[in-house]
Formats: sequence, structure tokens, C-alpha cells
Amino acid sequence: MDDLDHKIINLMRVDGRASNAKIAREVGVSEGTVRRRLRRLVADDVVKIIAVPNLEKLGYATTALIGIQTGPGKQDTVANALALLPEAQYVAITTGAYDVFVWTGLPSAEALGDFLRDKIGLIPGVQRTETFVNLSIKKRTYGLVL
Repeated sequence: MDDLDHKIINLMRVDGRASNAKIAREVGVSEGTVRRRLRRLVADDVVKIIAVPNLEKLGYATTALIGIQTGPGKQDTVANALALLPEAQYVAITTGAYDVFVWTGLPSAEALGDFLRDKIGLIPGVQRTETFVNLSIKKRTYGLVL
């Protein structure tokens, strides 16, 4: 990756629907160059162009980050089981007080309680959870600024 790739990615982060022509004008190269660069960045799995829904606007009034402590050596098993749940928007194995974090969006606090008890609580290897309910999201971006 070079400076041009970084500029293209940063422009796509701001507007994922920007045309190749618009990006080309912004970075000072031809549209064909942008098209080839984007094709390569996607093919090499450097970037993925997707729609990221705003869960709150879709009726998921309760969003939460859940820290999970697992039994020894159970991080991968628990994380893989969580990744299969449709409610899990993001799952990561981490360091620190929690072995796994899962981010979820659900229609209500009651649905969050059901998810914690009936789904996460039944996964073998889960020892303890702590739930951090989002009260307000002040920034919503994805990826690093390059």
C-alpha cells in the first residue's frame, strides 16, 4: 500500500458511495487508476465495501457491549459460538479483565436480558459477563484514519 491507496481508503471512509470519478478528482489521478486500485484493495481483503446500518434507526433501541470472562482455554470456543449468533454484531478475543467482547443491538432492555440469559449464559465456557449499555453514541466511524 502506498500514499495513494491511503488517500482512496480515507475518501471511501467518508463516502462509501463516492464514484471513482469523484475520488480520482480528489486525489489527482485518472478514474481508471482509482478503479484498478479499489479492485485490488478489495481483492486483497484490505478493504470491504459494505453498508453499516445504524441499529438505533432500525428499531434496535438497546445497544450494548458485553465483556465475557471464560474458563481457561475457552476463549476461542466461546468467541466462535458468539459469532454464530445473529444478535452479535462484533465479537473479539481480547486481553485484560475480559477474554471476549461482543457488541449487540436489540429491540429492548428485556430482549437484552433474554439474550444474556438464554443465549450467552448457555454457551459452555462462559463464566461471567458484564454488560455496558450504550446511553449515547457520540462517534460512529469504522477503520483507522490512514
